[in-house]
Amino acid sequence: MTTAAESKTVLITGASSGIGEATARRLAGAGHRVFLGARRTERLAALCEELRAAGATVDHRELDVTSLDSVRAFAAAAVEEYGGIDVLVNNAGVMPLSPIEDLRIAEWEQMIDVNLRGVLHGIAAVLPEMRRRAGGHIVNVSSVSGHRVDPTAAVYSATKFAVAAVSEGLRQESRDIRVTVVSPGFTQSELTHHGGSPEAQGAARAAAERLAIPASAIADAIAFAVDQPANVDVNELVVRPTAQG
Repeated sequence: MTTAAESKTVLITGASSGIGEATARRLAGAGHRVFLGARRTERLAALCEELRAAGATVDHRELDVTSLDSVRAFAAAAVEEYGGIDVLVNNAGVMPLSPIEDLRIAEWEQMIDVNLRGVLHGIAAVLPEMRRRAGGHIVNVSSVSGHRVDPTAAVYSATKFAVAAVSEGLRQESRDIRVTVVSPGFTQSELTHHGGSPEAQGAARAAAERLAIPASAIADAIAFAVDQPANVDVNELVVRPTAQG
Protein backbone atom coordinates (compact mmCIF):
# COMPACT_ATOMS: atom_id res chain seq x y z
CA MET A 1 0.00 0.00 0.00
CA THR A 2 1.41 3.39 -0.98
CA THR A 3 1.53 6.25 1.49
CA ALA A 4 -0.31 9.52 0.80
CA ALA A 5 3.01 11.06 -0.29
CA GLU A 6 3.66 8.19 -2.71
CA SER A 7 0.15 8.13 -4.16
CA LYS A 8 -0.05 9.08 -7.84
CA THR A 9 -2.82 10.26 -10.11
CA VAL A 10 -3.18 7.61 -12.82
CA LEU A 11 -5.29 7.93 -15.97
CA ILE A 12 -6.35 4.65 -17.61
CA THR A 13 -7.93 4.37 -21.05
CA GLY A 14 -10.02 1.37 -22.04
CA ALA A 15 -10.80 0.86 -18.36
CA SER A 16 -14.20 -0.80 -18.66
CA SER A 17 -12.90 -4.37 -19.06
CA GLY A 18 -9.85 -6.60 -19.38
CA ILE A 19 -6.42 -5.18 -18.65
CA GLY A 20 -7.75 -1.66 -18.11
CA GLU A 21 -10.24 -2.77 -15.48
CA ALA A 22 -7.67 -5.00 -13.78
CA THR A 23 -5.14 -2.16 -13.72
CA ALA A 24 -7.72 0.15 -12.17
CA ARG A 25 -8.37 -2.39 -9.44
CA ARG A 26 -4.67 -3.02 -8.82
CA LEU A 27 -3.60 0.62 -8.65
CA ALA A 28 -6.64 1.82 -6.73
CA GLY A 29 -6.10 -0.99 -4.25
CA ALA A 30 -2.50 0.15 -3.82
CA GLY A 31 -3.66 3.64 -2.85
CA HIS A 32 -3.24 5.53 -6.11
CA ARG A 33 -5.86 7.99 -7.35
CA VAL A 34 -7.29 6.57 -10.57
CA PHE A 35 -9.26 8.32 -13.30
CA LEU A 36 -10.92 5.94 -15.73
CA GLY A 37 -11.98 6.43 -19.33
CA ALA A 38 -13.89 4.28 -21.82
CA ARG A 39 -16.92 4.41 -24.07
CA ARG A 40 -19.01 2.08 -21.88
CA THR A 41 -19.72 4.50 -19.06
CA GLU A 42 -22.20 2.22 -17.30
CA ARG A 43 -19.38 -0.25 -16.67
CA LEU A 44 -17.10 2.54 -15.48
CA ALA A 45 -19.74 3.84 -13.09
CA ALA A 46 -20.25 0.38 -11.59
CA LEU A 47 -16.50 -0.15 -11.22
CA CYS A 48 -16.04 3.24 -9.57
CA GLU A 49 -18.86 2.53 -7.13
CA GLU A 50 -17.27 -0.78 -6.18
CA LEU A 51 -13.79 0.70 -5.75
CA ARG A 52 -15.05 3.67 -3.73
CA ALA A 53 -16.89 1.28 -1.40
CA ALA A 54 -13.48 -0.27 -0.71
CA GLY A 55 -12.00 3.14 0.11
CA ALA A 56 -10.41 4.03 -3.23
CA THR A 57 -10.14 7.48 -4.76
CA VAL A 58 -11.55 7.01 -8.24
CA ASP A 59 -13.63 8.79 -10.87
CA HIS A 60 -14.46 8.30 -14.53
CA ARG A 61 -15.38 10.07 -17.75
CA GLU A 62 -16.66 8.90 -21.12
CA LEU A 63 -13.73 8.60 -23.51
CA ASP A 64 -13.24 7.95 -27.22
CA VAL A 65 -9.50 7.68 -27.85
CA THR A 66 -9.97 8.18 -31.59
CA SER A 67 -11.04 11.79 -30.86
CA LEU A 68 -8.28 14.16 -29.77
CA ASP A 69 -10.89 16.50 -28.29
CA SER A 70 -12.30 13.66 -26.18
CA VAL A 71 -8.86 12.64 -24.91
CA ARG A 72 -7.91 16.24 -24.10
CA ALA A 73 -11.19 16.71 -22.22
CA PHE A 74 -10.48 13.49 -20.31
CA ALA A 75 -7.03 14.73 -19.27
CA ALA A 76 -8.36 18.18 -18.37
CA ALA A 77 -11.06 16.64 -16.18
CA ALA A 78 -8.42 14.64 -14.31
CA VAL A 79 -6.35 17.78 -13.71
CA GLU A 80 -9.44 19.58 -12.44
CA GLU A 81 -10.40 16.67 -10.19
CA TYR A 82 -6.97 15.74 -8.80
CA GLY A 83 -4.73 18.70 -9.56
CA GLY A 84 -2.34 17.01 -11.99
CA ILE A 85 -1.40 13.88 -13.91
CA ASP A 86 1.39 11.57 -12.81
CA VAL A 87 0.76 8.52 -15.00
CA LEU A 88 -1.12 7.74 -18.20
CA VAL A 89 -1.85 4.10 -19.01
CA ASN A 90 -2.62 4.03 -22.75
CA ASN A 91 -4.53 0.75 -22.73
CA ALA A 92 -7.48 1.07 -25.14
CA GLY A 93 -7.13 -1.33 -28.06
CA VAL A 94 -8.96 -3.46 -30.62
CA MET A 95 -7.92 -6.68 -32.40
CA PRO A 96 -10.22 -7.76 -35.25
CA LEU A 97 -8.01 -10.44 -36.80
CA SER A 98 -8.35 -11.45 -40.45
CA PRO A 99 -6.20 -12.37 -43.47
CA ILE A 100 -5.12 -9.34 -45.50
CA GLU A 101 -6.82 -10.79 -48.58
CA ASP A 102 -10.19 -10.40 -46.84
CA LEU A 103 -9.72 -6.63 -47.34
CA ARG A 104 -11.58 -5.71 -44.16
CA ILE A 105 -10.40 -2.15 -44.68
CA ALA A 106 -12.76 -0.53 -42.17
CA GLU A 107 -11.31 -2.79 -39.48
CA TRP A 108 -7.75 -1.93 -40.55
CA GLU A 109 -8.61 1.73 -40.12
CA GLN A 110 -10.23 1.05 -36.74
CA MET A 111 -7.04 -0.63 -35.50
CA ILE A 112 -4.93 2.28 -36.70
CA ASP A 113 -7.34 4.77 -35.12
CA VAL A 114 -7.59 3.06 -31.73
CA ASN A 115 -4.26 1.26 -31.31
CA LEU A 116 -1.94 3.90 -32.76
CA ARG A 117 -3.76 7.19 -33.11
CA GLY A 118 -5.34 6.64 -29.70
CA VAL A 119 -1.90 6.24 -28.12
CA LEU A 120 -0.68 9.40 -29.83
CA HIS A 121 -3.77 11.29 -28.67
CA GLY A 122 -3.09 10.18 -25.11
CA ILE A 123 0.50 11.37 -25.31
CA ALA A 124 -0.57 14.68 -26.83
CA ALA A 125 -3.15 15.22 -24.08
CA VAL A 126 -0.84 14.65 -21.10
CA LEU A 127 2.63 15.61 -22.30
CA PRO A 128 2.26 19.41 -21.87
CA GLU A 129 1.11 18.94 -18.25
CA MET A 130 3.94 16.49 -17.54
CA ARG A 131 6.50 18.83 -19.13
CA ARG A 132 5.14 21.70 -17.05
CA ARG A 133 5.59 19.64 -13.88
CA ALA A 134 8.95 18.21 -15.07
CA GLY A 135 7.84 14.67 -14.37
CA GLY A 136 5.45 11.93 -15.31
CA HIS A 137 5.10 8.42 -16.67
CA ILE A 138 3.47 7.16 -19.87
CA VAL A 139 2.69 3.43 -20.00
CA ASN A 140 1.73 2.13 -23.45
CA VAL A 141 0.08 -1.27 -23.59
CA SER A 142 1.34 -3.06 -26.70
CA SER A 143 1.36 -6.82 -27.37
CA VAL A 144 3.67 -9.70 -28.14
CA SER A 145 2.33 -9.00 -31.64
CA GLY A 146 4.53 -5.92 -31.49
CA HIS A 147 7.50 -8.31 -31.49
CA ARG A 148 6.37 -10.93 -34.01
CA VAL A 149 3.95 -11.17 -36.93
CA ASP A 150 1.51 -14.05 -37.35
CA PRO A 151 -0.97 -14.83 -40.13
CA THR A 152 -4.25 -12.86 -39.74
CA ALA A 153 -2.52 -10.39 -37.39
CA ALA A 154 -0.50 -8.34 -39.90
CA VAL A 155 -2.33 -5.04 -39.44
CA TYR A 156 -2.74 -5.52 -35.70
CA SER A 157 0.99 -6.25 -35.44
CA ALA A 158 1.78 -3.19 -37.54
CA THR A 159 -0.05 -0.96 -35.05
CA LYS A 160 1.74 -2.56 -32.11
CA PHE A 161 5.17 -2.31 -33.76
CA ALA A 162 4.33 1.37 -34.26
CA VAL A 163 3.47 1.77 -30.57
CA ALA A 164 6.94 0.45 -29.71
CA ALA A 165 8.55 2.90 -32.13
CA VAL A 166 6.61 5.88 -30.76
CA SER A 167 7.43 4.84 -27.20
CA GLU A 168 11.14 4.49 -27.87
CA GLY A 169 11.25 7.83 -29.64
CA LEU A 170 9.49 9.54 -26.74
CA ARG A 171 11.83 7.85 -24.27
CA GLN A 172 14.90 9.10 -26.11
CA GLU A 173 13.49 12.62 -26.20
CA SER A 174 12.71 12.62 -22.47
CA ARG A 175 14.91 13.14 -19.43
CA ASP A 176 12.24 13.62 -16.78
CA ILE A 177 9.33 11.59 -18.15
CA ARG A 178 9.38 7.80 -17.90
CA VAL A 179 8.12 5.64 -20.77
CA THR A 180 7.13 1.99 -20.43
CA VAL A 181 5.87 -0.48 -23.03
CA VAL A 182 4.00 -3.49 -21.65
CA SER A 183 3.52 -6.33 -24.15
CA PRO A 184 1.02 -8.98 -23.05
CA GLY A 185 0.76 -12.43 -24.55
CA PHE A 186 -2.51 -14.35 -24.40
CA THR A 187 -4.50 -12.61 -21.69
CA GLN A 188 -8.11 -12.95 -20.60
CA SER A 189 -9.95 -10.07 -22.28
CA GLU A 190 -12.69 -9.23 -24.77
CA LEU A 191 -10.32 -8.50 -27.66
CA THR A 192 -11.29 -11.58 -29.67
CA HIS A 193 -15.03 -10.99 -29.24
CA HIS A 194 -15.44 -8.12 -31.69
CA GLY A 195 -15.02 -7.99 -35.47
CA GLY A 196 -12.49 -9.83 -37.58
CA SER A 197 -13.05 -12.97 -39.60
CA PRO A 198 -14.99 -15.70 -37.74
CA GLU A 199 -12.23 -18.24 -38.43
CA ALA A 200 -9.37 -16.06 -37.21
CA GLN A 201 -11.19 -14.80 -34.15
CA GLY A 202 -12.40 -18.30 -33.32
CA ALA A 203 -8.84 -19.63 -33.47
CA ALA A 204 -7.62 -16.80 -31.24
CA ARG A 205 -10.39 -17.44 -28.72
CA ALA A 206 -9.59 -21.13 -28.64
CA ALA A 207 -5.92 -20.41 -28.03
CA ALA A 208 -6.79 -17.91 -25.31
CA GLU A 209 -9.08 -20.42 -23.60
CA ARG A 210 -6.17 -22.89 -23.43
CA LEU A 211 -3.38 -20.48 -22.53
CA ALA A 212 -4.56 -17.09 -21.29
CA ILE A 213 -3.28 -15.64 -18.06
CA PRO A 214 -5.56 -13.35 -16.02
CA ALA A 215 -5.59 -9.65 -16.79
CA SER A 216 -4.40 -9.10 -13.22
CA ALA A 217 -0.98 -10.46 -14.25
CA ILE A 218 -0.58 -7.55 -16.68
CA ALA A 219 -1.90 -5.14 -14.06
CA ASP A 220 0.81 -6.37 -11.69
CA ALA A 221 3.46 -5.66 -14.34
CA ILE A 222 2.11 -2.14 -14.86
CA ALA A 223 2.04 -1.56 -11.11
CA PHE A 224 5.66 -2.70 -10.86
CA ALA A 225 6.74 -0.10 -13.42
CA VAL A 226 4.59 2.66 -11.91
CA ASP A 227 5.89 2.11 -8.39
CA GLN A 228 9.59 2.39 -9.22
CA PRO A 229 11.45 5.52 -8.01
CA ALA A 230 11.40 8.52 -10.34
CA ASN A 231 14.98 7.86 -11.47
CA VAL A 232 14.19 4.26 -12.52
CA ASP A 233 12.51 3.85 -15.89
CA VAL A 234 11.31 0.32 -16.66
CA ASN A 235 11.22 0.61 -20.45
CA GLU A 236 9.80 -2.72 -21.57
CA LEU A 237 7.96 -5.66 -20.03
CA VAL A 238 6.89 -8.73 -22.03
CA VAL A 239 4.45 -10.89 -20.07
CA ARG A 240 3.40 -14.21 -21.63
CA PRO A 241 1.77 -17.38 -20.37
CA THR A 242 4.50 -19.89 -19.61
CA ALA A 243 2.91 -22.29 -22.09
CA GLN A 244 2.72 -19.80 -24.96
CA GLY A 245 5.05 -20.58 -27.87
